[in-house]
Amino acid sequence: MKLDAMAMGLPLREAQTLAADVERAGFAGLWFTEGGRTAYLGAAASALATTDLDIGTGIAVAFPRSPMITASSAWELAEATGGRFYLGLGTQVKAHIERRYGVPYAHPGPWLREYVLALRAIFRAFQGEEKLDFHGDFYDLDLLPPTWSPGPIEDPDVPIYLSGVRPWMLRAVGEVADGLHVHPLHTRTYLDEVIVPNVAAGRAGADRPVEAVTLACPVLTIVGDTDEEQERWRQAARFQLAFYGSTRTYRGVFETHGWDGTSERLWELQKAGDLPGMAAVITDEMLDVLAVTATWDGLGPALLERYAGVEHPVRIICYFAGNSLRADDTFDQWQQVASTVRAG
Repeated sequence: MKLDAMAMGLPLREAQTLAADVERAGFAGLWFTEGGRTAYLGAAASALATTDLDIGTGIAVAFPRSPMITASSAWELAEATGGRFYLGLGTQVKAHIERRYGVPYAHPGPWLREYVLALRAIFRAFQGEEKLDFHGDFYDLDLLPPTWSPGPIEDPDVPIYLSGVRPWMLRAVGEVADGLHVHPLHTRTYLDEVIVPNVAAGRAGADRPVEAVTLACPVLTIVGDTDEEQERWRQAARFQLAFYGSTRTYRGVFETHGWDGTSERLWELQKAGDLPGMAAVITDEMLDVLAVTATWDGLGPALLERYAGVEHPVRIICYFAGNSLRADDTFDQWQQVASTVRAG
């Protein structure tokens, strides 16, 4: 089990500073989300500031970029890190793909599955193992003159992780990906009852062993040694979960626990612009299940307990760790948490 941190929308020099701090604190990896800033540039800046830290996109949006563009970025990052780069990809929702990126949106599951197969074909062509000759339902790729190929590198096996919440995508992950980026809106019950069985079904169909797929699990931590310290992160978690939960595609996470109608209510409040109302929908009972609450000394054991016995290799991603390291004097505390998880 590995402990990672997450970075969100940082200027490149700040990304470098954070990456160095995350590495010194003893985390195994740092994942870059993609919002107002690209995940790849943050990963590149961090790659040049570290020597042992795994660097990943968690996640980069796939569809607005052709597989060739994504493959080229991943290849350079794999070379720059000496094999420490992890390519995490996701679909994003229809509105963003069509109205923010200007790309038609259709059949995201089969599209992303083929995207992975196309990437692997491109990687083999870059490495000189075979001529590029990939043909599917979404892409036809068969032109790669030597001038436009970056050429072989020492670490060509770039791990590809996909985000997924619903059963079809989870089975696709089990079939073709090296890892699953579990959505931050998840619970241990949803992990055991929905995620793991569907990933297993995908693995079984492709005759892949359980260790072939790693589960990267972002978890919202409500940590502190005083009520005041915990309350700050408790409110941050409440707002973050409300934001994610307003996507009705994710309603199944709530419904697994009998909280039917939660996503619909959050969506209605989001349309009305009622952010405090959205946060109020996330009850204390939900927070206890969706997040991890602990003192600093208790956080490492609590994280180990939450993911103990999962039938896959696990990377725990502390969702708020990057923000905490940047804004607070918490380096020593996070270093102890990382040490505890490593020992566990």
